Amino acid sequence: MRQILPPDVKQKIRNFFLDLDARIDSTLFSSGKGLRELYERYSTFMDRFYVGRWKRWVFIEPLSEAATIGLGGLVMMLALAIPAFRETADDDWLKKSDLAVSFLDRYGNPIGSRGIKHNDSIPLEDFPDNLIKATLATEDRRFYDHFGIDFPGLARALVTNAQAGGVRQGGSSITQQLAKNLFLNNERTIERKVKEAFLAIWLETRLTKNEILKLYLDRAYMGGGTFGVDGAAHFYFNKSARDVTLAESAMLAGLFKAPTKYAPHINLPAARARANVVLDNLVDAGFMTEGQVFGARRNPAVAVDRRDENSPNYYLDYAFDEMRKLVDTFPKSYTERVFVVRTAIDMNVQRAAEDAVENQLRQFGRDYHATQASVVVADLDGGVRAMVGGRDYGASQFNRATDAYRQPGSSFKPYVYATALMNGFKPTSIVVDGPVCIGNWCPQNYGHSYSGSVTLTQAITRSINVVPVKLSIALGGKSPNPAKAGRVKITEVARKFGLTAPLPDTPSMPIGSDEVTVLEHAVAYATFPNKGKAVKPHAVLEVRTGAGDLVWRFDRDGKKPTQAIPASVASDMAEMMSHVVSEGTARRAALDGIPTAGKTGTTNAYRDAWFVGYTGNFTCAVWYGNDDYSPTNRMTGGSLPAQTWHDIMVVAHQGVEVKEIPGIGMGAKLPQPAAPANVAAGPRVLETKPGPPPVLTRRGADILVRVERLLDEAGRAAGKTSSNDQKQPAKPVTSGALAFPENYITAAGEQAAPAGRKN
Repeated sequence: MRQILPPDVKQKIRNFFLDLDARIDSTLFSSGKGLRELYERYSTFMDRFYVGRWKRWVFIEPLSEAATIGLGGLVMMLALAIPAFRETADDDWLKKSDLAVSFLDRYGNPIGSRGIKHNDSIPLEDFPDNLIKATLATEDRRFYDHFGIDFPGLARALVTNAQAGGVRQGGSSITQQLAKNLFLNNERTIERKVKEAFLAIWLETRLTKNEILKLYLDRAYMGGGTFGVDGAAHFYFNKSARDVTLAESAMLAGLFKAPTKYAPHINLPAARARANVVLDNLVDAGFMTEGQVFGARRNPAVAVDRRDENSPNYYLDYAFDEMRKLVDTFPKSYTERVFVVRTAIDMNVQRAAEDAVENQLRQFGRDYHATQASVVVADLDGGVRAMVGGRDYGASQFNRATDAYRQPGSSFKPYVYATALMNGFKPTSIVVDGPVCIGNWCPQNYGHSYSGSVTLTQAITRSINVVPVKLSIALGGKSPNPAKAGRVKITEVARKFGLTAPLPDTPSMPIGSDEVTVLEHAVAYATFPNKGKAVKPHAVLEVRTGAGDLVWRFDRDGKKPTQAIPASVASDMAEMMSHVVSEGTARRAALDGIPTAGKTGTTNAYRDAWFVGYTGNFTCAVWYGNDDYSPTNRMTGGSLPAQTWHDIMVVAHQGVEVKEIPGIGMGAKLPQPAAPANVAAGPRVLETKPGPPPVLTRRGADILVRVERLLDEAGRAAGKTSSNDQKQPAKPVTSGALAFPENYITAAGEQAAPAGRKN
């Protein structure tokens, strides 16, 4: 480098760096000198304020410490206030997030409500004076004098509680309680109380006293699912808050402290005792005289008895959950929270479903060792007409129709057969009912017998287990793992029907080992009478605001049907499934003159018994079993489930124009039994009661199976002999032609093989 640069350039570079170094040194020296001079001037100036001796310790040091502590306190308050003020980040913080929903049936009749019972449309000046005074006397006597936190009241409460040795008075002001109702929860922590105090002050800076009092009267929880004094007045006294008496006002004001404890529909004596305390407070605060409250003491309020109300609670729970999801889809600018919802429920069908379940369990539940049941009846557009989520809502609010996942057993097979028909099979296609294994799992029919060559129609009618498994293998084609590939196709079709259950891939999935819900299973079957169009289950038909404005309507805004399977496949499946009712495992479900199709289902150890069927008007699923997955006493889908389905559908079709099922037509009248000559003609009663389970030993069942096998062999031999004379093959004799009791036939076809996933 030295060889390249000329000497004069080298000298210039050397001079530049020397100059830069000199400038830096000079700047640092000048800066240091200036700082020293500045410090000396500051010290000289501050010496003028020096205070020594006793004045220093009396005045200066305390003020200094106070300033330090105050600064630290301000920093701490800011740190505590930030989480509180985050609760107000929503611009529309006055919006009520909870829903108040009144439900109507499909004909517009009230059936119940869910969410909050709330009405904030009454102006403060319309509330009775005695209600306002009772509230202030009990909750915050100095409400109009403090700025959000009542320090004298807080001190008085601390002294009173200390003297009583317990909590006798609360120290929170009405503003603090409103802050808790609007932004916080009921947890008893220091953090919540700190937030409550900051938010109370924040509210006082943004709202007037009357606005705060109005919000408090409208938003406080009053028990019984009600929010606000007007909702509580309607719930407890069947009147508006405008019309409550002094005794009723005292009872309402007493609810602010502990609404669940003093709710009059739960504990009327406690509510009246609390109301008497409120009357004492009115006198102590000077708002009223003893003479003015004397009448209210002698004639306490009487609440409406709500214990005997009979609402379709399982259905209302489901409809309210659907409504909450629906509101989330509304525009964010929409702030309405009070709705009137017309649902798809038909109370006649609902009562019929409840009565049918209760009657069957009361009569035969002990014999069958069954304690629970679930029913869903739906229109073909997916509207749920009736729902029974369990035997007794009061004993258990768990909805077995929507939340319980149970193995469907053979009632899952229609999805398998529909997949087969979509992939080249026909109802008349022959499949050999014989031994088959997938790995080390080998499905068996009941009695370990096989029927040989059968059509798909015969297989679904007799609920043979081996055939769906063989179909799943055949659907896999030439893939390396045909059984798995076939099950993938079955799952895809089931998803198109509307099943959202997990449906894990197990070898026994084609015979119903995977779990589904009663609701989805029922509405999925509507795909068959809908010419292959799948629909979504729903309860809500129409949503209006409390003022009556239309917000949402299913036929306009709801999800439209989707084509899940070809219409021809749906017709073929309906024809196949009609044989299950007319001559197969579900003969008790047959309806006189109404086309019917469906499928029974019974799972391992008889834990679950199903019948899922449909007509041209409705679809319905019935499940019986036990919550603890314990086995029933040989209950099959053709017994109580089929009978319950029949009883419900008889009521559902009363006064309804019966429609045909594509692929079946209008059905046929059931055979009329010959009436004795000496009996006058009258309405025929079809005897289809299930009765107690039959007593049949394993040895007896084996004997019947052997007899059936012998008759089958004799029938085939006779067919071969006759073929030489008639030159046409004879149909093989099936076990369905034998005159066995229906329960035996059902059990023979539905007993599922051991599954990979058991209940």
